[in-house]
Amino acid sequence: MKKSLFLVTLLYSLHTAFGQAQPTPLRLWYQQPARQWEETLPLGNGRLGMMTDGGVFKETLVLNDITLWSGGRQDANNYEAHQSLPKIRELLLAGKNDEAQTLVNQNFVAKGAGSGRGDGANVPFGCYQVLGNLHLQFSYPGVDTAKVVPENYQRSLSLNEAVARTQYTLKGVMYSREYFTSFGDDVGMIRLSANRPGQLYCRVQLDRPERFKTVVKNQSLEMTGQLNNGTDGKGMRYLAQIKPRIKGGKLTVSSNELIITAADEIILYFSAGTDFKDQAFEQITPRVLEAALKKPYASQKQTHVSHFQKLFNRASLSLGESKAELLPTDQRLLAFQKDPASDKALAALFFQFGRYLSISSTRVGLLPPNLQGLWANQIQTPWNGDYHLDVNVQMNHWPVEVANLSELNLPLAELVKGLVEPGQKTAKAYYNAKGWVAHVITNVWGFTEPGEEASWGVCNAGSGWLCNNLWEHYAFTLDQKYLQEIYPVLKGAAEFYQSSLIKDPVTGWLVTAPSVSPENSFYLPNGKTAAICMGPTINNQMTRELFSNVITASEQLGTDETFRKTLQQSLNELPPPGMVGKDGRLMEWLQSYKEVDLQHRHISHLYGLYPADCITPEQTPELATAAAKTLEVRGDDSPGWSKAYKLLFWARLQEGNRSLKLLQELLVPTTAVNINYGAGGGIYPNLLSAGPPFQIDGNFGGTAGIAEMLIQSHAGYIHILPALPEAWKDSGEVKGLKARGNFTVDFRWEKGRVSDYRITSPEPRTVTVLVNGEKKQVTSNR
Repeated sequence: MKKSLFLVTLLYSLHTAFGQAQPTPLRLWYQQPARQWEETLPLGNGRLGMMTDGGVFKETLVLNDITLWSGGRQDANNYEAHQSLPKIRELLLAGKNDEAQTLVNQNFVAKGAGSGRGDGANVPFGCYQVLGNLHLQFSYPGVDTAKVVPENYQRSLSLNEAVARTQYTLKGVMYSREYFTSFGDDVGMIRLSANRPGQLYCRVQLDRPERFKTVVKNQSLEMTGQLNNGTDGKGMRYLAQIKPRIKGGKLTVSSNELIITAADEIILYFSAGTDFKDQAFEQITPRVLEAALKKPYASQKQTHVSHFQKLFNRASLSLGESKAELLPTDQRLLAFQKDPASDKALAALFFQFGRYLSISSTRVGLLPPNLQGLWANQIQTPWNGDYHLDVNVQMNHWPVEVANLSELNLPLAELVKGLVEPGQKTAKAYYNAKGWVAHVITNVWGFTEPGEEASWGVCNAGSGWLCNNLWEHYAFTLDQKYLQEIYPVLKGAAEFYQSSLIKDPVTGWLVTAPSVSPENSFYLPNGKTAAICMGPTINNQMTRELFSNVITASEQLGTDETFRKTLQQSLNELPPPGMVGKDGRLMEWLQSYKEVDLQHRHISHLYGLYPADCITPEQTPELATAAAKTLEVRGDDSPGWSKAYKLLFWARLQEGNRSLKLLQELLVPTTAVNINYGAGGGIYPNLLSAGPPFQIDGNFGGTAGIAEMLIQSHAGYIHILPALPEAWKDSGEVKGLKARGNFTVDFRWEKGRVSDYRITSPEPRTVTVLVNGEKKQVTSNR
C-alpha cells in the first residue's frame, strides 16, 4: 500500500514538473523613475514598441514601429568592379595584400554614399528610426511638487505577462499605471488610475525630433510625416494616433494637445502604421484604434496576456530561488558582481528576458529584430540600426530554436529571400559569378553591395552565414515544406561561392578571394597592414558547411543531382575547417599573419565551433584545443555582444565555469552610451545589453549561451548538461527546450547529475542521448 502510494506520488510529481509547471513570476523592478532611456522598460508586440520611464510629474514614452525606415531602394553596385578582380587576385597571390586593398578601395566598394559609414539616415541606405515621443505631464492639485516626494514608488515589468506598471503614493492617494502593447488588439495601451475619484490630471502631447506634424482630430492626437529617402526626400510615410478613453473628469483640446482634468481613470490607446508594404495604412491605423476603443480594458488585457503566454510559457528554467530577487533589479546587478554564487536565479531571469525580447521584437509576416531589436529613441540610430551580417543579425536569432520560439526565425528567412534578386546583381557586378551574395550590411531595402571601405565592407561571408540561420530552422523542425521554400536561397548562395572560388597554387585548395576576416587586420612581412586576403578561415568553414547543407537538402528533396555532385567534388578541395598555428592557436587566415589587435572583438575564425558544428571536442579534439587557446589569447573583456559570443564558444567547448564567468562579465552594470569597439561591454539597468551603446544582440547571444550550457544537439545526439558550471550543480530544472530533430526536452538535476528527463516529439522516434556521461538510445514520447 505504501509502495503504491509512493509510486503514485512520484508519477504525479513528474507530471507536475514536466507537464503542468507554471513559470515562477519573473520581473524587473525599480524604486525610482528611469534617469535615462537605457533604464526605461521595453514593451513590444512584434510590430509596435513602447518604452516607459515611470516619471511621477512627467513621463515620456518612446514609441516605435518595426517598419519605420528612412532611405529607399537603390543600386549602388559598381558594374565595372569585376574588371579589377583579376588584378586584385594577382596581387593577393603575390602576397601584395596592401596593394590589393588599395585597388579594392578604388574599384571594389559600393558606389555613392553606401551606408553613409553608419550615418545613413539621410542617404539612400537609410536607417531605422524612432517613431515618436508621447509626453504625459501630470499635475496634482494641492501638492507642492517642489517639496513633496512620492512614497512607496515602484515601477516594474512582468515578463510573464508583458505588462509594465508604475505605482506611487502622493498625499495619501495611490496612483497606478499599467502599460502594454497588445498581442490581441495590435495597439499600445496605458491605463492610469488612482484609489480616489477625480485625482487624475494629465496633459498629452505627441512629437518626434523631425519630419512630423501633430494635430488634434476627433479628440485624438494624430501625427503624420514622411521620412527622407536620400534622393528627393519623399521616403516612407507614417501615421501615429493617440486617443483617450476617460471615466469621470473632463477632456479638452488645443491645436496639438489633450488636456484631461479630474478624471477617475484614463486609458490612452496608441495605434500606428507605415506604408512599408501597406499602402492602406492610413485607413487601417484608425480602424484598428476604433476597434480597440470599443472593448472592455480587462478583457483586452486578458487576451493580450493569453496570446503572449502561448509563446512565452513554452519553456521555463529554474536554477533555484534567491533572496536577491527581493532587491530592485539595478541593485541586484551590483550585488551579483560582488557575489555571483548567491544569485543563480539572475541567470534564469536573463534567459527569460531574452525570450521575452524575441517575442516582443518580431512577428511572423513582418521584419526580424535589427541591431536594437524594435526599440530606438533616435533619428540616426547607432550604425543605422540596420542588419549587420558578420555576426549581429545572426546572433539575434541564435536562441529562438533552442528556446522553443521557432517561428520567430521566419521573418529573417523572408528578409533573406528578398536579398536574392539584388544579390544576383551584386554577384555579377563584382565577381562575375553565378548565384547571389550579400556582404556585411543590409537594410529593409535589399542592400547587398560591399560596404564603402575595404577593411570591413568586402566581407562576402554574409550570405553564407545567413544560410546557417535558415538551415537551423530546418534542422530543429524537419519541416519539409519550409526546406522546399528555402532551397533556392541556399542553392543560390552555394552557386556564388562555387563559381567564385579560386585555386591557391601553394596548397591546391579552393578559396575565396578577395575577402576579409570580419573587421580584423594583420601585419604583412613589409610591416604594412591589410585586411584584404584570400581564404580567411571563416569563409572556408562557412563554405564547407553551406555546401554540405545544400547536398543534404538536395538529397532530401530529390533534386539537383548534377549540382550536388559538383559540390561534393568541391568539398574535397576546400581547406580543412581549421589549421593550428605554431603558437597553438587556430589560424585566422591561410598564413600565420600577426594580428594588429590581439584582443580584437571579432573571433570569426571560430565560426566552425559555433554556430557551425565542424569543430567539436569529441570529433576534432586538436582543433577544439586550438580554439580554446585562441580564446585565451583574445581575452574575455570586450563589447557586450562579443562577450556573449565567447560565452557560446566556451559552452561548446564544454567549459561551464568559464561560460559562467563570461555571463557574469556580460552582466556588468553600465550606463555608458559611447560608441565602443573595445573592452567594457556590459548591461544597462533595464537588462538591455550594452556594447555600448545599446545592442540587443548581446541579450540574444547571452540567452543562447545559457541554453547551450544546458543542452546541445549539434553533434548528432542530444547532450544534457554539457557545460554545467559548479555554481549551478546543486539542483535545477528545465522545461521545453528544443533539440535538433524536432525534439522537446525536459529535465532536472541534483548534485550535477540528471535525475529525471523526458524527450518528446510529434511522432515517437529513436534518438541518441548523452546523459551523466553515458550515451543511450531512447525512444521519444509523443
